Amino acid sequence: MALTILKESDFRKELKSSPVGGYLFFGEEDYMKSASLRMARQGITEADPAMATFNDIRLDGLDFTPSALLDAMAVPPMGADRKIITVTGLNFNTLRAAELDKLCEALSEITAYPYNLVIFSSAADTLDPGNLPKKPSELLTTLGEYLRPVYFERNTPAKLAGWVQKHYLHGGVQADPRVCQFTIEYCGRNMFTLASEVEKVAFYIRAKGRDTATEADVRIAAIPAMEYDAFAFTNAIMERRRADALDILSDLKLRRVEPLYILSEVSRVICDLLAIRTMSDGGQTATEIGSALKMHEYRVGLYLKQARKTDVSLLRGAVTACQAADSALKRSAADGYGVIERLICTL
Repeated sequence: MALTILKESDFRKELKSSPVGGYLFFGEEDYMKSASLRMARQGITEADPAMATFNDIRLDGLDFTPSALLDAMAVPPMGADRKIITVTGLNFNTLRAAELDKLCEALSEITAYPYNLVIFSSAADTLDPGNLPKKPSELLTTLGEYLRPVYFERNTPAKLAGWVQKHYLHGGVQADPRVCQFTIEYCGRNMFTLASEVEKVAFYIRAKGRDTATEADVRIAAIPAMEYDAFAFTNAIMERRRADALDILSDLKLRRVEPLYILSEVSRVICDLLAIRTMSDGGQTATEIGSALKMHEYRVGLYLKQARKTDVSLLRGAVTACQAADSALKRSAADGYGVIERLICTL
């Protein structure tokens, strides 16, 4: 029988009908898992917050045992029809066969207690989903016999930009799609980070007596993600936009980011660009490249767009130049930022 996997939106719809039984949250978007857990808890405890201590049971993966789950399930709710049990922080990928068997034995008892809503929420990279939707992993299939899997898929760029725009509005600030996209590029795709940085930018704008966000506001009030810095920095170097590259380096220097770390990140991006370009020229698709390099398809597409604009010989030369700069940094006590400046000006 094929495994049925719910989407995040499916789970939210089911919350309206006071569900019970077991669910398994998995996928890349940890922020949305947390938001869905919060909604599930509110649906049970908000009617009588005084009973939350008894009806909102939270188990942590660090000291989780199947017997602890059984004990939690056996206790009826107090002053309510249902109670919620959540398990977070459990790394399913590290479970040994015997441990998985014991967990499944406990999960098989969920239906014996029809007043429980049991949710296991796995962080990104702690549960191998397999190749969805056609071939889920054996682990996911096994757990799916007892828990209804809910897939929190990585947001598309458009959906994430819309989410950022709503957060700006919630903070009392207008932001057009271009500024929302720039916010993502500048701060990274992590939704926990984005929520915090958008809140900071909105507060800054309101403090200035304005109600509309600009890219300049984001640069002033938000903290850039190193991933953005490395990719933007590398693009500026490879496109020989030396003024832009030196501006980014100046910003990194101001934030006292170690030169060796800066160079390692730039080297990683250049090596990834070369690998992706080589594989693409060899006929591999973005999906195949992502699978081979263990890289998300969105990131592959972003890198591939840049790699196709750059001559392969220039990419190979950049790898050699980075190796030389790395040696220069490690063998001398010279100004590390000066080594990177020379790299920028010689490529």
